[in-house]
Amino acid sequence: MTFLIVIIALALIFDYINGFHDAANSIATIVSTKVLSPLQAVIWAAAFNFVAYFVFQDHAVANTIGKTVYPEFITLPVIFSGLIAAIFWNLLTWWFGIPSSSSHTLIGGFAGAAITHAFMTKGFVAFSSIVEMQKIGKTILFIFLAPVIGMAISMFMTLVTIMRNVWARIGIIILATIFTVYLFNVFEQNKMQENISKLYKVDKYEKEAAKDPSNDEVKTKLENAKKHTSEAMVFVAKYDKIGVDFVADSMQHNGLLKPIETTRVKDALKKAFKMDSLTKLGKTDASVKVIADSITKKLEEGKKLYALYGTVDNSVLLDTLSSTFVLSEKQQDKIGKAIAEINAKTEVVNALKKADNSFIVNCIIGLVIIFILTYIYIDVLREPNAFRKANIFKRLQLLSSAAFSLGHGGNDAQKVMGIIGAAFVAYNSQKYGDVGAALKELPWVPLACYTAIGLGTLSGGWKIVKTMGSKITKVSPLEGVTAETAGSFTLFMTEQMGIPVSTTHTITGAIMGVGASRRLSAVRWGVTFNLIWAWILTIPVSAAVAGLVYWIVSLFVK
Repeated sequence: MTFLIVIIALALIFDYINGFHDAANSIATIVSTKVLSPLQAVIWAAAFNFVAYFVFQDHAVANTIGKTVYPEFITLPVIFSGLIAAIFWNLLTWWFGIPSSSSHTLIGGFAGAAITHAFMTKGFVAFSSIVEMQKIGKTILFIFLAPVIGMAISMFMTLVTIMRNVWARIGIIILATIFTVYLFNVFEQNKMQENISKLYKVDKYEKEAAKDPSNDEVKTKLENAKKHTSEAMVFVAKYDKIGVDFVADSMQHNGLLKPIETTRVKDALKKAFKMDSLTKLGKTDASVKVIADSITKKLEEGKKLYALYGTVDNSVLLDTLSSTFVLSEKQQDKIGKAIAEINAKTEVVNALKKADNSFIVNCIIGLVIIFILTYIYIDVLREPNAFRKANIFKRLQLLSSAAFSLGHGGNDAQKVMGIIGAAFVAYNSQKYGDVGAALKELPWVPLACYTAIGLGTLSGGWKIVKTMGSKITKVSPLEGVTAETAGSFTLFMTEQMGIPVSTTHTITGAIMGVGASRRLSAVRWGVTFNLIWAWILTIPVSAAVAGLVYWIVSLFVK
């Protein structure tokens, strides 16, 4: 327990460092354009870092981070070593004023420690068997894609903003907004499908099928789970029109909650028998494997009993389970409590609400309306004036920097949440199961992480502010607005996709985009290429440092 507490403290320290290391991302342009003083800017940014706690409920990025490494290679020393490496690299790059990625140093440290652990305990192990290649691949890909996307959006916004025909400008903005709303609706539906499929355990059966392709029973389970998910999505597709409660009622009416409920009864039995621990021990102890296989077989044969849930009183179901499985009094109490807490309808409602991005979409639409009204005011209702335009865009920077700080908090705080969730799973997998389940059981973790990153941002990172605000390119209020808005759009998009991108890379690309919109020579490409080298080195250097730290830690912690 002491080691777990130390890791949680380190994770929150990293979150704090992440805040002041990345404060520049949120405040560099608003400080360089003198819209706010440095002190006002960090207070503004920190406030919206924390507000993100109330906006982002799905924690998709946290799940991605926590599941970067396969569970069998996640231990407390691995997580400890990864955090030490991440803190070291963050402080080093902060000291030299290099805006590197806190996200990627955390992922690199986590993966590097896990790989070292695997090699030291099991000898040579295939890299793909230690880390989730798909998740790592997406993360590495977005080292390059995030700044490119940020640059493309900021260039588009800048070129549209300087168009002389105000009505053509507004028309293009409306078309771009319609496309954005459609895109976010696709993200919402994809998230809802992912969350619903987890209730039917599609992800679990897919992993089991991949490990044993010849197992027909697992294939059947997977097919049934996918079928149930597909049937549920018929109602989920109407979510925005009929609402969350009606979707859950429709699923219940069509018998789609029954498979979830019966699975929960089986889960309660598995926990009572401590099946996860027995299966783990069975890999090294033949006698334990015999016991585990025997219980597994009996659990599979109990399908008709699980299906009784909802058709008989809970006490009758418990008596039936007890007589069939010969449960101890302690096991009966545990299962009885679990059965009493089953509520598939509430689970469905929560799964859908977590994926609901209507608040973000409404914020985007609101921001667009403000932009359109601003253009009408300064170009139609009033005589066009450069001084008036500059003042208007200075005010708009308050909104754009707030949006970027919101995205920064939502994206970066989740990364630490994923690490803390993984630590609790490593400490007690029987109780917490996976990262998502751990975060659900520990509501204080998100609150602590958003608070820590907000406090870190409040501390500021002035060395990096100088690099971001003036060394890449000179930024005007108009360009500050477009850079921050482009950066926030990119962060909102990638958060919806569950991809842990770097806020540093994103805003750097956006600032480069506004500079390149004037002319390519406006961007100091020498500074930019130095930053790119730091980005490329972050993951491998963090991984190497974490590996070294793990080797040292392994000498003292067994």
